Amino acid sequence: MSVDVKTLIHEGAELTDRALEALIPSAETVPNSIHGAMRHSTFAGGKRLRPVLAMQAAATIAGSVPRGIENLGAALEMLHTYSLIHDDLPALDNDDLRRGKPTCHVAFGEAIAILAGDALQTRAFEVLAGLECPPASTVKIIGLIANAVGTVDGMIGGQVLDIESEGKKPTPELVEAIHRAKTGALIRVSVVAGGVFAGATDEDVARLDTFGRKAGLAFQIVDDVLDMTVDSAQLGKTAGKDLATEKATWPAVYGIEQSERDAAALIEEAFAALAPYGSRADGLKSVAQYLVERKN
Repeated sequence: MSVDVKTLIHEGAELTDRALEALIPSAETVPNSIHGAMRHSTFAGGKRLRPVLAMQAAATIAGSVPRGIENLGAALEMLHTYSLIHDDLPALDNDDLRRGKPTCHVAFGEAIAILAGDALQTRAFEVLAGLECPPASTVKIIGLIANAVGTVDGMIGGQVLDIESEGKKPTPELVEAIHRAKTGALIRVSVVAGGVFAGATDEDVARLDTFGRKAGLAFQIVDDVLDMTVDSAQLGKTAGKDLATEKATWPAVYGIEQSERDAAALIEEAFAALAPYGSRADGLKSVAQYLVERKN
């Protein structure tokens, strides 16, 4: 697997940023404050891993990154950013730092931050409705993403479990449920939606879903470990928050060394799901490998 993953991620991020620049109203567009807030958080330096996963999943199915998929990637990044804005609010994680910059509510106030998150979510679905793929694929993508953001095994449901678990003794079952929903669901659906955009069959979708579930869980396990082992400057957000707020995390249940082994094993299992695609899946595999080897 000879893929330059840094170049691959950089090019995917640039493609996504160009789409986001065109799709999110300028800070000069009235009402200025909310558009400024949306842009503040969206262009705060994210790695664009979810759009890149969608692009590489599409390349796994189609053999190359299809035209127009950058808008799908942009919509996924809008949804991810909306979740971060809301997650940082005083009522949730109460964080002042995100990607090395002041969080949205610190920079613009709570009211505008809440509305900026809402606006990014609605704009994302507006963008998804106009995707350049067959109407049946568009409808399927919208349904999959809406489900992944929702309350049953989706991101919002995971956030609720996370909030309600604070201060309680974490169990393996609780931690896995939170991770698969809060973070894993959007990663999984990024992979699956990219495949659907590229014309994936039901069998392809099942394989991509397996890959996405395992890679998404590995990503969050690594995130938990980094929160405990890396300082705030390197992490780009407040380090040690999970421990300070008694969050249900993988290391809290299994310890750091076992957590690192579990993440590596999950990536190997994720790779196995892509075996039928041979070298066409090299890009997707390289991004997944990056997820567990990153240091911030």
